[in-house]
Amino acid sequence: MLSIGTIVLTVEDIVRAGDFWRAALGYVNRNEPSEDWVILDPADKSGWDGPGTSIALSVTGYPQHYPPRIHLDLYAQDQGAEIRRLLALGAHEVDWHGYPPDADYVVLEDTEGNRFCVVDVGDRPAP
Repeated sequence: MLSIGTIVLTVEDIVRAGDFWRAALGYVNRNEPSEDWVILDPADKSGWDGPGTSIALSVTGYPQHYPPRIHLDLYAQDQGAEIRRLLALGAHEVDWHGYPPDADYVVLEDTEGNRFCVVDVGDRPAP
C-alpha cells in the first residue's frame, strides 16, 4: 500500500518559497536547507511517518509549466481571511475565468508561480 509522503514543488528562489510556505502552513524545516532542496513538515510531525504531508522545495533550472498539471487544495474554515493572509505573505491571485457559479475555491499562486486553491470548508468539518 502506498501513501503520499512528500509533495515536491519546483522553485527558483528557495529562501523566498520556504519563507512563504512555512508562514502559510505553519510548517518547519525538517533539516537545515541546502542551496537547492528543503523539506518542510507540519510543526507537530515527528519523522517521515508522522501526521500530515510534507512539502519539499526543489530549485530547478527550467521555467514553470502553465497551466500546471498539479496543484494543492488548501482547506480553510474562513476562506476570506486565509486569502487575505496568503496575499499578504506574497501569494498572487490567478486571473482565471473557469470558476463555476457555485465555486467553493479560489485559485492563487505562491511566490514561485505554483498554483493552489483555497477551498472554503467553513460549513463542514475540516478533514
